[in-house]
Amino acid sequence: MIRRPPRSTHCISSAASDVYKRQAKLAESLRYESVWTFEHVIVPIDYESKYPYNSSGKMGMPPETNFVDPLIALTAVAAVTKEIRLGTGVNILSQVNPLYMAKQAASLDFVSNGRFMLGVGIGWLKEEFEALGVPYEKRGARFDDYVAGMRKVWSGEVVEHESDFISWHGFKSYPLPIQKPFPVVMGGVKGKIFERTAQLGNGWFAPTGDPSELKTHLESLKIECDKIGRDVTEIEITCMWPGQGGRDFLEELTSVGVGRVVVPMIGAAEPTEHLQHIAEIAIA
Repeated sequence: MIRRPPRSTHCISSAASDVYKRQAKLAESLRYESVWTFEHVIVPIDYESKYPYNSSGKMGMPPETNFVDPLIALTAVAAVTKEIRLGTGVNILSQVNPLYMAKQAASLDFVSNGRFMLGVGIGWLKEEFEALGVPYEKRGARFDDYVAGMRKVWSGEVVEHESDFISWHGFKSYPLPIQKPFPVVMGGVKGKIFERTAQLGNGWFAPTGDPSELKTHLESLKIECDKIGRDVTEIEITCMWPGQGGRDFLEELTSVGVGRVVVPMIGAAEPTEHLQHIAEIAIA
C-alpha cells in the first residue's frame, strides 16, 4: 500500500499585504492545500517568559516583525482565492474575549465558504497577557471553558453557559460557520495538550517535525482518546516541516500519522522560488 503524503501548506505572517496575498494566490495555483498564520499582539523589547520551542527561550523574531492579525490576514487571503484552506497556528485564545473570537471565526468561515480552521493555544508570553489586562493564571482552565462556550455559540441554538469565566444567557449569534463541525485545532506540546485535544479538538498542530518525537506525542494523544472512548484517527495531525528530506521524509511523517505539513516562509530569501521548489517535492 502506498501511503498518501501529507498535504502541503505554507505559513504567512510578516510579509507586506500585497506580498502575502500574491503568495497565497501562487500557493493555490500550485495546489497547496492551505495557508497558515499565527498571532502575537505585541512583542516586548525584553521579556522574562521563556519561549517553549527554542532552547534560547526567545522567539527569534524582532519586535518590529509585522505580526498581522491572523483573522484579518486570512480574510484578505480569502478575498483573492477560491479553494485554498485557511488556518491559524495559533491564535492565543486564553487572552482574548471568547465571544468576539467565536463571532470572528464563524464570520471568516462564512465569508470564505467553509475554508477556515481555527488553531488555538493557551499562550506562553506572560508580558503579552499583562499588556492586554488579562490574568496569566488559570489560562488553561479558561481556555477549556472558552472552547466549550464557543461551540455553543456556533451551534445556532440559544446559548446558555455559566462558569467561572463566562456568563452567557439567552442569545444567538449568526452567521454560523459553514463547516459542521467547525474545526478547532489545538496547538502545542506542553501541559495538558493531549487531554485537551482528545476532549475538545478536531485537530492537533505540533510545533515540531521530528518523526520520533511525533510518534511519542501521538502515543500520548491516543492514551487520552482511549480514556474517553474516542477514535484518535478522528483528530487531524498537522506538523511543521522545513522542506528538507524530500518525499522519503514526508512518507515517514505519514507513517507516524501526520496528515498535513506546514512549511514556514519567514526568512525565505526567495519566497516564490521556495514555494515552487516545495511544490515540486511534496505535491504530486
